Amino acid sequence: NQETRKRVDAIINGLLQKETSMALTREQRVQFINELLDEILGLGPLEELMRDPAVTEIMVNAPDKVFIERAGKLTLTKYKFRNDEQIVQVMKRIVAPLGRRIDESVPLVDARLKDGSRVNAVIAPLAVSGPTLTIRRFSSKPLSDKMLVEKGSISQDCVDFLKACVKLRKDIIISGGTGTGKTTFLNMLSSYIPEDERIVTVEDVAELRLEQDHWVRLESRPPNVEGKGEVTIRDLVKNCLRMRPDRIVVGEVRGSEALDMLQAMNTGHEGSLATIHANTPRDGLTRLEAMCLMAGADLPIWALREMIASAVHMVVQLTRFSDGTRKITSVTEITGREENQISIHEIFKFTQTNIDLSTGKVHGVFSATGAPPKFYADFATRGIIVPIEMFWTEEQRKQRAGQK
Repeated sequence: NQETRKRVDAIINGLLQKETSMALTREQRVQFINELLDEILGLGPLEELMRDPAVTEIMVNAPDKVFIERAGKLTLTKYKFRNDEQIVQVMKRIVAPLGRRIDESVPLVDARLKDGSRVNAVIAPLAVSGPTLTIRRFSSKPLSDKMLVEKGSISQDCVDFLKACVKLRKDIIISGGTGTGKTTFLNMLSSYIPEDERIVTVEDVAELRLEQDHWVRLESRPPNVEGKGEVTIRDLVKNCLRMRPDRIVVGEVRGSEALDMLQAMNTGHEGSLATIHANTPRDGLTRLEAMCLMAGADLPIWALREMIASAVHMVVQLTRFSDGTRKITSVTEITGREENQISIHEIFKFTQTNIDLSTGKVHGVFSATGAPPKFYADFATRGIIVPIEMFWTEEQRKQRAGQK
């Protein structure tokens, strides 16, 4: 803490004045003291990076290979560790306050820091080339939909539609690859849940930052050194059904908990939200099928697809582009099951038009596909205003304007 840093600062300053014969400038003295403080009390070479709010991810691949992500771009930094032992020492300093350990018996740790940052540390024998450390940082104040529109991650029409879908209690899956911003968009959608509803979130590592008061957070727990005490995501999904939730939000569906989540969606817990790793909406639905089968679902494939089609209403697809930007590339409605396949209908999409060769920036357009969702009439029933023009293509808009 700051008080400890002040005390150690004073001690180091005193020793420098007494023991050092070299004449140091004020700037050199401050830099030397700060580096020592970071080494003794902080995270060594990473401390300065942790203080930079623009850094969203820190990746240590080797003592001389410290990468960061800033504004969606990966870059090699000037910061270096002395050796592998210093990296392991920093790892231990990170996990010790969390009641965790990292050594030969526990060579892998996935944990959450007090500021919400997510830490993954791996050492030998699992890390063949030496210890690796990854820190994914999250802003204490999540990005709002207004900021995401300004950044070009989503269109205003798409925001308005998804907000209306959350209020209409539609079950939505957010699909995307690693680093596409699924948690950010899940946080955005969760912010539309009305204040008077009870929200229970289930996560492997707690990352969501909701602002509603009636919010309960559940986080899974790995087994201890003896292999006991594990609490899985599936355990938590089953348990949260006993907590009288109005909405269930699952940070990431990656295993057998998919079956319990779908059953919850089908049995009165409408308006649930979750994320899944997949590259297209269709791939996401296929992954849901596979995870339900992993859970031991004793159902013929047609019945399983029927369950998915009735439980999931929308799939929102995210993509990370070559320039580091993250965008919603598709908003797709699940319309039912036809000929033993889940039928889907794309409502909004992002189309890449070109790449600026001088800057590498990706350009494109968000557009509607021309047809409203099958449940469009439900908005009016609930008193939610959603203009039909929102779903028109540019061609349809021109035709309507010409008719007038």
